[in-house]
Amino acid sequence: MKNNWLVFLLLISITASAQIKGKVVSKDGKPVPYASALISGTYNGTSSNENGLYQLNVTETGKYTVIFRSLGYKTIAVTTDISKFPHTLDVTLEDEVYTLNEIVVSNTNNPANGIIRKAIDNRKQNSEKTAQFEADFYSRGIFRLKDVTDNVLGFKVGNLKSVLDPSGSGVLYLSETVSKIKYKKPDKLQERIIASKVSGSDNGYSFNNAASADFDFYNDYIEFGINAISPIGSNAFSYYRYALESTFEDESGHLINKIRVTPKRPSEPAMDGYVYIVDDSWALYAIDLTIKGSQIQQDLLNTLTVKQNFGYNAGAGIWARNVQVLDFDASLFGTAVSGRFSYVYSNYNFSPGFDKKTFGNEILSFEEDANKRPNAFWFANRPIPLTREEIIDYTKKDSLQAVQSTPAYKDSIDRVGNKFKWLSPITGYNYNNSNENWTISYLGILKKLGFNTVQAYHLAPSFYFTKRDPEKLTYTTFGTDLNYGFAEKRFRATGTISRKFNNFSQRIVTLSGGSSIEQFNPERPINRIVNSISTLFFRDNYMKLYDHNFLRLSYQEEVVNGIYLFGTFEYTRKRSLFNNTDFSTFKDIYDDYTSNNPQLPNDYTTPSFQKHSMLKGTIATSFFPGQRYQTRPDGKIVIDDTKLPKIFLRYEKGFASTVDDYNFDHLSARVTYDITIGNKGKLGTSFRGGKFFNSENIAFTDYRHFNGNQTYVGKSERYLNVFNLLPYYTHSTNDSYFEAHAEHNFNGFITNKIPFLNRLDYHVVAGYHMLSIPEQKPYMEFSVGLDNLGWGKFRFLRVDYVRSYESGFKAHGVIFGITFLDFLE
Repeated sequence: MKNNWLVFLLLISITASAQIKGKVVSKDGKPVPYASALISGTYNGTSSNENGLYQLNVTETGKYTVIFRSLGYKTIAVTTDISKFPHTLDVTLEDEVYTLNEIVVSNTNNPANGIIRKAIDNRKQNSEKTAQFEADFYSRGIFRLKDVTDNVLGFKVGNLKSVLDPSGSGVLYLSETVSKIKYKKPDKLQERIIASKVSGSDNGYSFNNAASADFDFYNDYIEFGINAISPIGSNAFSYYRYALESTFEDESGHLINKIRVTPKRPSEPAMDGYVYIVDDSWALYAIDLTIKGSQIQQDLLNTLTVKQNFGYNAGAGIWARNVQVLDFDASLFGTAVSGRFSYVYSNYNFSPGFDKKTFGNEILSFEEDANKRPNAFWFANRPIPLTREEIIDYTKKDSLQAVQSTPAYKDSIDRVGNKFKWLSPITGYNYNNSNENWTISYLGILKKLGFNTVQAYHLAPSFYFTKRDPEKLTYTTFGTDLNYGFAEKRFRATGTISRKFNNFSQRIVTLSGGSSIEQFNPERPINRIVNSISTLFFRDNYMKLYDHNFLRLSYQEEVVNGIYLFGTFEYTRKRSLFNNTDFSTFKDIYDDYTSNNPQLPNDYTTPSFQKHSMLKGTIATSFFPGQRYQTRPDGKIVIDDTKLPKIFLRYEKGFASTVDDYNFDHLSARVTYDITIGNKGKLGTSFRGGKFFNSENIAFTDYRHFNGNQTYVGKSERYLNVFNLLPYYTHSTNDSYFEAHAEHNFNGFITNKIPFLNRLDYHVVAGYHMLSIPEQKPYMEFSVGLDNLGWGKFRFLRVDYVRSYESGFKAHGVIFGITFLDFLE
C-alpha cells in the first residue's frame, strides 16, 4: 500500500513538473512509442516513451510550433500558444501515405541503388555538417530478466530474487544521466555528467555515457566489438541488397526515400532493416536496423536493434540526430535478458569554437554531487517521461535499499551465505561481514591440487583476510599460501600483506615472503592442470621447479595518465630440487621421466645451479600514449582503445650474491600494437628484446626464458607471447635476444564467404613468430588455424596447425587451444 502511494505521488509530480507534456497516439488511439517531438527552428527536442508520453522543456511562455514525427506516420507541425505551465498538448498521428511509381526493377535499373550511391557520394559532405558540436545529452538504460531460476549452473541467485516477481522476471538495472557534451569527429569527446541516477542506489553513479552511444552511419563501419558495415559505407554494395519500398514527404516538403536493406550473406557483419534517405541532400532521415549477435561475435546476444531519428533545422540546413534507441535481447541457460538504451541529443551548437585545449584524454567526468540531484531536478530535466514500469522500479528499489542497508538485514544475508558445508574443506569457503566490510576466504585443497615429479601430488590451500572501503574502493588484505608435496614431504608457506591506497592512481604496496616452489620461467608457461595430465598419463614431466625463499617489497602506481611505474626489492635464496617420484598412471613405468634439471634432462644428480642467496631490485615502467579515461567520483576507469603502440621498459639487477658469478644486470623492452583493419579482422603484434650485462655465469633461474609449449595445448585467446612448438628451455639465454609475434584474426572475413563454414561462425587465424639469440639461427613458427570453435553460445576453443623452422624445417604439429585454462589455474 505504501509503495502504491509513492508511485501515485511520483506520477503526480512528473505531470506537474513538465512544461509541454502530452501523449502521442495513432489514429486508433494506440500510443506511439519513441516518436520525436522538436520545437521548430531549434534543436530542443525529445522523444515519447514506450507509452507514448512525452515532455518538452521550455522556459518561457509564448507561441511554439512543435514537430512530431515517427516512422510509419505522417509528420505533423502543431502550433500552440502557451500562457502557463504545465501545458498539455496531445497529438494524433495518421498513418503515412506512401507512394511509389511503378518501376521495373532489374540488375541494371534498381532505383534504390541509385539513391544509395548518391548517399554514399554525399556522406562526407553531410557528415561534415555535424563534424563538431556542443549539445545537451540524456541517456537512460534498463535491463530486464525473465525466467530466472533459483540456481544457474549450481550458483544460487540469492539477493537477485528481491527484484524478481514469482515468475523469475523483473528489472535488473535502471539508470539515467543528464550531461553536457563536446564532440569533434572522428573521436574527440568530452562529457560532463551533471546528474546521475541509479535505481536502488542513492549513492550510485551510472555507467551510461555518450561514448557508448556514438553510432555514426556516415562512417564506413559501426563498432560492435567488431566492425559492422554501414549500409551507406564505401564498400556497402559488397554486403547489401537494396529495395526502394516507398517515398513520402515530411512537414517541410522533403521527399523521403524508404529503403529496405538486407545482407547478401547472413553470416557477415551487415544489418537488416530500413534506412530513410532525404532526396536532393541525400542525408539520413532515420535508421531502423537490426543485427544478430552471431554476426558481430557476441554469442550471448540474440539481436541488437539501432533506431535513429534526425531532426531538421531549416535555418542551418542541417539534419542532426536527436533521438537514438538501442534494443537488445540475449539468453543464457534458459534466462532471457532484454534491455533498452534511450538517448536524446538537444540544444545543439554547431559552431562551438573549439581550440587545441578543448579535448584531452579525459573523456568523461562528473560534477560534484551529480548523484544527489533531487526528484525536482529530474522532473524538470528528464526529456523522456518514465514508464510505469520504471516508476515502480525506482520506488520499489528505494524501499528495498532502505531495508537492505540496515545492519539486521546484512546480518541475515551473511548468516545464509556463511553457512559452512561439509564440502567446504575441499572446495573452499568464504566468511563475510557486510556491516564491517571484511571477508575471510579459504581456497580449498581441491582447487590447486596437482602433480609434478618433485612433489608428486601436492596441495596448495590459502587463507586471506580482506578489509574493504566500499566508498573509496580501496582495500587491505593479508594472508598465507600453503603448499605441501607428499613425495618431497616438504611443507612451504608464504605470507602476504597488500594495501591499495586509492582508486585513481591505483597505488598498491605489497610485502610478501616465505618459502615457495617456482618454475624456472617466472611467467609460468606450463599450466598446472596440463602438466599434471601430461605427467601422470604420458610421463612427460615438462614442469621444472626450484626452491625459493624470499622477502619482497613491491610497489605499483599510475604516476601520470598512461605512465605506470613498478618496483620491487627483495632478498632471495634459491636451491635446486630433484625428482622424488617415478609414479604415473597409465604409460609404461619403464619410460623414465626426465630430470628436474632443464639443461641436463638425463642427468639426475647434477643440480641445475648452486645454492645461493642474493639481493635483487627491479624497476619497470609502461607507457600507453594517448590513453583515454573516465574520471568518476569513486575512481578512474581506463578506456583501452589507444591507437598507438604500448611500450614496456624493465631493468633488473641482482647483486650481493653469495656466488659472485651470479650477480647480473638485465635490461629489456617490449612493444605491443593492435590494429583493426576495417572489417577484415584484427592484427596483433608484440616485439620484445633485451640484453644481459656482467652475467656470463649467472644462475639458470635468472636467464631469460621464452614461453615455449611442448604439450600441444594452448591456454590463451591469442598467441602473442608464446612459441607453440618451442621446447621450454632450449633457447634460454643470458645474452642478448629478440622475439617477435604477429597474429591476425580475420573475424570471419574469410569463412563468412565459404558455404557451410559460414554457418559455423569459425574464424581463420594466421600467425608468425620469430626468436633470435646469439650463435643460433633464428627460430621461426608459421601457423594457421580456426578460432571461435564450440557449440552454440559457448565458443572457447581454437585449433592451429604450426610449422617451425631453424636452419630449415624443424617440426610441425596441431595445437588445441582451450581459452579458459588460465582461469582454472
